[in-house]
Amino acid sequence: MPYADRVLMGPGPSNPYPEATAALSRPMLGHLDPAFLEVLDETCSRLRSVFVTENALTLPVSGTGSAGMEAAFVNLVRPGDPVVVGVNGFFGERMCEVAGRVGGDVVRVEAPWGEPLEPGAILSAHPSPKVIAMVHAETSTGVRNDVEAVGRSKGDALFVTDVVTSLGGIEVKVDSWGIDLAYGGTQKCLGAPPGLSPLTVSDRARRVLVDRPSSWYLDLGLISRYVEGEGGRTYHHTAPVAMVFSLHAALGVLLAEGLDVSWARHAECGQLLQDGLEKMGLQLVAPKANRLPELTTVWVPQDLPAGMTEASVRSALLERYDVEIGAGVGPMAGRVWRIGCMGHTARLQNVTLLLGALGEVLER
Repeated sequence: MPYADRVLMGPGPSNPYPEATAALSRPMLGHLDPAFLEVLDETCSRLRSVFVTENALTLPVSGTGSAGMEAAFVNLVRPGDPVVVGVNGFFGERMCEVAGRVGGDVVRVEAPWGEPLEPGAILSAHPSPKVIAMVHAETSTGVRNDVEAVGRSKGDALFVTDVVTSLGGIEVKVDSWGIDLAYGGTQKCLGAPPGLSPLTVSDRARRVLVDRPSSWYLDLGLISRYVEGEGGRTYHHTAPVAMVFSLHAALGVLLAEGLDVSWARHAECGQLLQDGLEKMGLQLVAPKANRLPELTTVWVPQDLPAGMTEASVRSALLERYDVEIGAGVGPMAGRVWRIGCMGHTARLQNVTLLLGALGEVLER
């Protein structure tokens, strides 16, 4: 099977929707061409629908999800600002790193990897934080954190949420959940190639943006003038035209399907996968109430077939069946597999293929 037909079921890029891939080959336009600006405007409008927000400042940042994370902190945090960060996995740790680099006084609220964060612990960690930040769908562990509960009771704090692995795959409602800044990634449940970070900023957060953040490239004050055309568009940077075309197409597919339908499709596939893994005798990492349907973590069994290791099981799936699953990271490296079921890849036939292939490799 050619590599283009591989079933990517890891935590990384999922197979893009065919429409998103085809859009990459559209005739190239200049990044200030009126025809491209029309597509960019429509892409921002589609992102508002997917974020479920009315935020005027909603755009695809030129960079992957980590660029969205950095844009959040460099534009909201000044030296000495208290920043409460929920940490129960790799990307909560990264939030702490980025917030600390811009001078934030980081207050960590921790839960063991594989366990959800306790909203009450986050809300009581500091009497008056400037920012509260947490990951909605922790990619390293397959755990869903209760973002809605924190947003409902955040008080005067600005609420930053990482929705990289949740946007498009499970319910995300920026406005009604009280989220002030959310950032995502294109390559997960949105079903586009990696390279952009959808980002949305509330009017409340815009009023307190850092005037001259440490990053010129990620200065939302400058970028918004280019994207929104306030008083006429101004040049900021050369937009990745083909990537915007691709995201525009993927968002069109998602919205034509309907957010509710997409969420239900991901839920159905995730349930089939998790039930199948448990029937195979494998143990799942995340508690049932907090499992992500789009990313399942499973403990590597102790009784692997003779001569096989955690890594060789993944290699066998790739070499024999063109199915790719992911390895663990951080303290879970070598101990878990991370199986993605996102975007275009979230199809029942892909789950059935993975379960059959894994059962054959594990001799179960």
